[in-house]
Amino acid sequence: MSLTHTGVTSSPADLDPCGGEDHPDCGIRDVLDRIGDKWSVLVIVELAGGPRRFRELQRAIDGISQRMLTLTVRRLERDGLVLRTVYPTVPAHVDYRLTETGAGLTHLVKALADWSLAHRAVIAGARHAYDETHPDHDIR
Repeated sequence: MSLTHTGVTSSPADLDPCGGEDHPDCGIRDVLDRIGDKWSVLVIVELAGGPRRFRELQRAIDGISQRMLTLTVRRLERDGLVLRTVYPTVPAHVDYRLTETGAGLTHLVKALADWSLAHRAVIAGARHAYDETHPDHDIR
């Protein structure tokens, strides 16, 4: 893959993540991988406030590169969570918004963000205590 590659890749697992088997986890891990990754969560949070242009998203999400934002919105679009709309203007105006399915995630993502905020000090303390008692185990 080149440094400028921004295509959405697929594998045989993407086409049939269960390998034809009837398994209770079928599709669950696939969906959780997408909506649970750092950038997807932040894009969903940002789009919960309404449609955004690409540069607005990039400015609002600290640390995301242009390439990573491109990959993230394309993956979310592929999964039916984000809608990309191109308006016939010069220059072209493009915006991103949550689909109905994507909007259904916002209360869950907000609950997770609220929980993270409420518990970050406790988690930081636990990490510090662990690191102090396990100096040879660098798992960061």
